[in-house]
Amino acid sequence: MDIRFKTKKLEKELGSTKGRAKLGAIRAKLLMRRLDLLFSAETLADLLPPCSGPSRCHELTEGKRGKQKPLSVDLDHPYRLIFAPDHEPLPIRDEGGLDWSKVTAITILGVEDTHE
Repeated sequence: MDIRFKTKKLEKELGSTKGRAKLGAIRAKLLMRRLDLLFSAETLADLLPPCSGPSRCHELTEGKRGKQKPLSVDLDHPYRLIFAPDHEPLPIRDEGGLDWSKVTAITILGVEDTHE
């Protein structure tokens, strides 16, 4: 999987040991596991439930993110790593919805509590 970050600041925060330390030990450790999982996947279909295990990869409702088709993987409750497919146009199935088997690039949008 090709992984990019929404901003250079976010890449610095989540991509460095010093930046991840601000998240706390548990969340930082889970973040690294989830990033490793995403890096090792050939396509997003490799993470389709039930294959996603404890990371629980799933689509989010669009809400404030517009047409990005955001997804998340669990970190420590209630925090999640939020990302979106990095394709133009988005790969959409005939019946609608994201075609996970064609998503080979993503953009990391952040770590947040999606329940707020």
